[in-house]
Amino acid sequence: MMRIISGKYKGRILEGHKIAGTRPTMDRVKESVFAMIQSDIKDSCCLDLFSGSGNLGIEAISNGARKVYFVDFNQICIETIEKNLRSLKITEEAVVLKKDYLEALRYFKERDIKFQIIFLDPPYKYHFMTTILQELEQFGLLEKDVKIICESDNQEQIDTKLKLIKEKKYGSKWIHIYKKEN
Repeated sequence: MMRIISGKYKGRILEGHKIAGTRPTMDRVKESVFAMIQSDIKDSCCLDLFSGSGNLGIEAISNGARKVYFVDFNQICIETIEKNLRSLKITEEAVVLKKDYLEALRYFKERDIKFQIIFLDPPYKYHFMTTILQELEQFGLLEKDVKIICESDNQEQIDTKLKLIKEKKYGSKWIHIYKKEN
């Protein structure tokens, strides 16, 4: 069971799904992450890439994000996100895209959409966080004050020119928060 832990919809339950290889962000991890970025969320444009159930993006809406783009390639995930958004009546604040992540990045570039907050929680087995961070920069999708929250396993080494501002370990998961150097 997942729930919203803060903001306007605190305590509301979110639907999940049972897809092999996926795992929702634990409440204590989510609570810690949102405490670290709280002052940046209000009126922000966010990207929840590899969104799964939409857990992180919905938490951002609950905390005042103006718009959240949810991207996932799995149809079950897309249906779960849409169901969660409808149950909370927050479809106006959301754009749900069923796309491969690279296709989504091209979509944002073509429309000149930039983000202040980005949640990256790709499947751990691929270890391509470094590549995704490079592509976000190359596609010009980062606002100058962007915060990028990366969730990865303890095997992944992340190499980026972005500035690491916070790093924390939760069991076998790592949270890294980066910002763009101005």
